[in-house]
Amino acid sequence: MNKIKLSQDENLSIKVSYQLLPSDKQRVDLYFSLPDEMGISPKTLEEENYFHHSIQNYSSYYSDQLHLPLVRSRFISQQKGEQTDYRLNLNLFSYQIRLALDTDIKQTLKLTESEEFYPQAIILAEQISGLLKKLRRYAPPDKKLRAYFENADNYLSWQVEQSFLKLLSRAPKSSEFTSERNFLLTFCRSESEYREDNQYNTQVTLGDPNRITNKMRLLQRLIEYGVVFQKEFKNLNRNLNRIVRGSVTAVIMAFVMLLVLNARTNFTEVTIALVGMLGVIYGLREIFKEDITRMIWRRIQKGLPKWKIIYSHSVNKSRIAGQAIWLEYIRNKDLPKHVDELFQTRRQQNKQAAQLLHFRSDTRVSAKSFLPGYDEIQQRITFNLTPFIRFLKKGEGRLYSLDGNKITKQAVERRYQINVVLMHTNKQQQQHTQRYKITLNRSTIINIEAIGSDTDS
Repeated sequence: MNKIKLSQDENLSIKVSYQLLPSDKQRVDLYFSLPDEMGISPKTLEEENYFHHSIQNYSSYYSDQLHLPLVRSRFISQQKGEQTDYRLNLNLFSYQIRLALDTDIKQTLKLTESEEFYPQAIILAEQISGLLKKLRRYAPPDKKLRAYFENADNYLSWQVEQSFLKLLSRAPKSSEFTSERNFLLTFCRSESEYREDNQYNTQVTLGDPNRITNKMRLLQRLIEYGVVFQKEFKNLNRNLNRIVRGSVTAVIMAFVMLLVLNARTNFTEVTIALVGMLGVIYGLREIFKEDITRMIWRRIQKGLPKWKIIYSHSVNKSRIAGQAIWLEYIRNKDLPKHVDELFQTRRQQNKQAAQLLHFRSDTRVSAKSFLPGYDEIQQRITFNLTPFIRFLKKGEGRLYSLDGNKITKQAVERRYQINVVLMHTNKQQQQHTQRYKITLNRSTIINIEAIGSDTDS
């Protein structure tokens, strides 16, 4: 079956990505085991707040050969199709180049030996140079189409330069690969000179790092037009929530009115005692109303999806897929048996009291076919872990050791662990389950380790 992938995204975020075919249906479950020392609970981090502020969902066209885009040259020829077709195909080609570049740069940065790093960087530079030449070979003469081309060309040239400068800034230090380093620096300068020759950016924009960066972010969004799907959020169970709140209010008000009427029958005149009793009755109503409503609502909502996302094509507005999402705190007895068994494989010292947070996503593809050259779409879910670490202790500890008669000390950082079980179910009801151990501190994720072997059923 098509395996799902969990990996680090930014410093304190992880992403889950998987691919879907036309008319496909897949389910993803993530079970977060959050140690009590992190201070996470329904009282400190509500599910709805975490979903809206820290979980991002993306869906876009996808090619499984990211290292060499499959979009053929004819797709970016202005002589094929209408203007809208040219813009869409140009964006597909440009978006694919960006994905390929990001993927290969990250893989190259993992090489710590100069003998492996620099040859791979040279190969990568030659490959991306060939792709840029292919793009520029089809610069359209039409002014309307030329604007689309210049936006994509400007962004890709800048992104390539920034990516290779980042690559060189983190390159292993070695005097034996000076020529390779100079080749890469020359490649970066050539892209900068290319943009300058074509007058893509004004000197005012180039002189302000914030302006040039924000402009490139805008251009990045422009090349995603037609490739990354539009999202429409729907908050499910809203009417049910209103019914529950109204029903609880009606019951409480009926009870309060009963107490008020009984109080009036016992007091023939308006006295301080009557006023005081009425105040107590209405005060108790305000105290218990929200708590009772919240308790009843959590019981009713348990197991029901909370949100729905509809993905549609940004050009023709056709519906591509729909995604139903669950997010709730659960108890140990609510864990599926095989998920609980994976959590139990932890070493005894790591079995801390923890809060369990369950995320579930059911995605159904309604489109029966995709754009030419693309047989799959990619679903990507990003989780920001920053809210999980806001209660953690700051600072570093000290480790003391005895070296002969001399006492030495070393600074050690505080680290924490989150255990996550990922369960992926495809259309044929085949399941893939894997436990991950995420080690992090207050500023970054130190390591993501897949524990044991994954299981399929």
